[in-house]
Amino acid sequence: MTDALTRLREMQSADLPVHGGRTLAYVYDSGLPDIDRIGREAVTAYAGSNGLDPTAFPSLLRMENEVVGTAADLLDAPDTVVGTVTSGGTESVLLAVQTARDAHPGIERPQMVLPTTAHAAFHKAAHYFGVEPVLVPVGPDSRADPAAMAAAMDDRTVLVVASAPSYAHGVVDPVTAIAAAAAERGIRCHVDACIGGWVLPYAARLGRDVPAWTFAVDGVTSISVDLHKYAYAPKGTSVLLHRTPELRRPQFFASAAWPGYTMLNSTMQSTKSGGPLAGAWAVMRSLGDEGYERLARDVFKAVDRIRAGIGEMKELAVASTPDSTLIALTTDGSCDPFTVCDEMAARGWYVQPQMSYAGSPATIHLSVSAATLPHVAELLEALADAVSAAVASGPVTVDPGVAAFIAELDPLALSDEDFDGLLLAAGLIGTDSEQGEQSEQAELALPQRMAEVNAMLDLASAAMREALLVAFLDRLTRPTRR
Repeated sequence: MTDALTRLREMQSADLPVHGGRTLAYVYDSGLPDIDRIGREAVTAYAGSNGLDPTAFPSLLRMENEVVGTAADLLDAPDTVVGTVTSGGTESVLLAVQTARDAHPGIERPQMVLPTTAHAAFHKAAHYFGVEPVLVPVGPDSRADPAAMAAAMDDRTVLVVASAPSYAHGVVDPVTAIAAAAAERGIRCHVDACIGGWVLPYAARLGRDVPAWTFAVDGVTSISVDLHKYAYAPKGTSVLLHRTPELRRPQFFASAAWPGYTMLNSTMQSTKSGGPLAGAWAVMRSLGDEGYERLARDVFKAVDRIRAGIGEMKELAVASTPDSTLIALTTDGSCDPFTVCDEMAARGWYVQPQMSYAGSPATIHLSVSAATLPHVAELLEALADAVSAAVASGPVTVDPGVAAFIAELDPLALSDEDFDGLLLAAGLIGTDSEQGEQSEQAELALPQRMAEVNAMLDLASAAMREALLVAFLDRLTRPTRR
C-alpha cells in the first residue's frame, strides 16, 4: 500500500498544481490550507457513504438540505425554492434541460434558446436529450441580445438560458430583460451561474457593479451554481435550484418496472459517494458568510490589479470588461495567444487558450482565484516576459500544405489515416527511423508546447475541431496492459 501511495505522489508531480494560485483554469484555490484540510477530511469520512437512499444515510440528507438552504439565501430565493446537489455544473445544466423538456411532453421537437456564449454543457444536453439548440448571436460586448433572444422564442421553446457570467468572457447577460421575455411567453428561464454564483453576490455587497441575475429577477425559474468553484469546496459539487417544487418535479426519475428495489433518483446518478457533499458542507460551514466575503474581496483585488497591469502592456487587451473573476485577453497581432500560453507554462503559470469563434479572435483565458492575490506581481512579470518572448518568436504559423489538408477534410468522414497525418505534422507521433514512415505502433506523445497544435485546430471549422479532438481523446485513452 505504501508503494502505491508513493507511486501516486510521483505521478501527481507531473500534474498542474492545484494550490498556490498559479493554475488559472480547472481549479479554484482559496489559499487557505486549513480549509483544504477540512474539505479533504470530510470527503474521506464520507467516501463510503451512498447518496442513493437518503433514508439509509440521513446525515447526507441533512447536509444536502442545509447546503441548498445556504445557496437559496445567497441567491435571493423565495420561500418556495427547492434544490438538489449534483456532481458538477454539467450535471446541473443537463438536469435543467431535461426537466424543461419533460415538463412539456406534448412538444414533439422541443427547442431551447441560447446565446452563442452559453456553456458547451447546453450543447451536450441538447445531444443527450434531443432538445434543439437555437443559437442567438451576442452583442459587441459579448452579452446576450435580449431582443434577439425574444425573437427566437416560439411555441416549441421549453427553455431560455442566460449566463452569470459566461465562461469565455466573464460577462453577465441582461437577465432581467431575457427572463421577462421568457415569462411573458410562459417559458422557463435558467441562469447558468455555475462559475459566478458563489462570488457575484459578494461582489455586489462589496459595491461592485453587478447586473441583476438572481431569483430577485422576475421570470428566473432555475439557477445552477457550482460549489467546487468559488465556494472553494472539493471537486464534485454543484447546486441546481428551482423556484418551486412544481418546477423541479419532472427532474426526478422513478422506476418500479423491474423485480428489484424501486429506483428513485433526484440526479443523473444513482449510487453516489457522500464524500463531495460532505466536503462542500464542511467547507461552507467553516468559511461562513464573512469568510466568503473576505475571499471575494481578495479575488476582486487580484482581478483589478491584473487588469491594471495588462493595461500597461500594449500587446494585450481585455476582450470584454469582465463582471466577475474571469478575464479574456486578446493580442495585437505582434504575437499570438497560443504562444503566450506556452511561454506562461514555461514560466510556471497555466493560462487557458481559447480558439477563435464566429469572427471573434482567439483569446487567453484567466480564471482568477483568491489565492492568486499574493502572486499578482509575479503573474504580471511572467506575462510581460511571455509576451516579449512571443513577440520575438513571431506569431505561430501553420504549414500551408497542412492548412490546405485541414480545409479539405470532412469531419463526418475523418479516417485514421487522415488523423495520423495530422498527428505526424504536429509532432505528436514519430516515424519509423529506418523507413521514414509512421510506425503503426507509434506512441502518442503529449507535446511540451501546444502553440502549433492549437493553431492547427484554430484553422479548422467547429465541426472539424470537434472531430479531431474526439479522435485525439480516443487515441489518448487506451488501456495500459501489464
